[in-house]
Amino acid sequence: MHDHGHGVHRHDQSDGVHRHDQSDTDGGLMGLALAAAETVRATTSPNPWVGAVLVTRSGDRFQGATEPPGGRHAEVVAIDAARAAGAELAGSTLYTTLEPCCHQGRTGACTDAILAAGIVRVVVAIADPDPLVGGRGLEILKEADVEVSLGVAEAEAAAQLAPYLKHRRTGRPYVTLKMASTLDGRSAAPDGSSRWITGPDARADVHRLRAAHDAVLVGAGTVRADDPELTVRMVEGPQPRRVVLGRAGPGAKVQPALELSGDLTEVLDELGRQGVLSVLVEGGATVAGSFHRAALVDRYVVYLAPALMGGDDGRGLLGGAGAATMDDVWRGRIIGVQRLGEDLRVDLEAQIRPAADAA
Repeated sequence: MHDHGHGVHRHDQSDGVHRHDQSDTDGGLMGLALAAAETVRATTSPNPWVGAVLVTRSGDRFQGATEPPGGRHAEVVAIDAARAAGAELAGSTLYTTLEPCCHQGRTGACTDAILAAGIVRVVVAIADPDPLVGGRGLEILKEADVEVSLGVAEAEAAAQLAPYLKHRRTGRPYVTLKMASTLDGRSAAPDGSSRWITGPDARADVHRLRAAHDAVLVGAGTVRADDPELTVRMVEGPQPRRVVLGRAGPGAKVQPALELSGDLTEVLDELGRQGVLSVLVEGGATVAGSFHRAALVDRYVVYLAPALMGGDDGRGLLGGAGAATMDDVWRGRIIGVQRLGEDLRVDLEAQIRPAADAA
């Protein structure tokens, strides 16, 4: 299974790191590392959820995934698994979804463990933008004559680690805006009632979304109108931190909650300072419209029910002023459509227009 020296490499003279044109073997093994990372996505924050695969010279494979904070990183988990099995580590290749760390934190540097194991090649999906790493991990390995290949399954790893990468680059959490509506775009009836637009399968999926985010956020108006718990109940998973824009009141079911006010950018900055990598916005149309108009949403998740409210007096998805003309309409890119019982889940991301089109 060992593929040392095979595949096509482009040598980048600027930093001495091989940029890798993905071969089938490397891509498949990185796919295993990505799958391992996915299994711990909800348990490692504020650390990144990373997967690793170690392949010995004889072709034996050992997988690892990052443990909860204070535990071992993925690379060390894979190395320890190989050692526990009595495998010969010298001459091995290590695949990891994120650049190995090179600093002493609550755990030792992964670069030290890699060098101590005698690993001769390290294949990395993406570089780590954390200022404590920032390419230095790759440099340390290269300086020790370890062959470094960067960029295998880069797009897949970047998508998987999007909340971590955004937080490290901007200091703010990744924002997912969740909304539910009838097919004619109504999120609530004229009297303000909105339970339940969607069915049980879609509601269970919302609980999965909550479990996958560090925090869930609503406005004080939603707390007063619906008194939601905002907990994970319909699926297994960790409980997110609950955040309210404004005052929730001491008797609200959402308590204990973090109550914040002020400009939304300041709210996100504060959440980022508190180590929140991802936040699920579940507020009503007013909060949803505010996040949307401020261009603070990274992903939209819209649940569509096979229902028609009719008329023009129901409440829309996004409160406040909308686009004045068709030229002002926000357009995104649909990245996923899923059927959930009788309902549909549609995932959207902002679409970046070419400069010529945007002019």
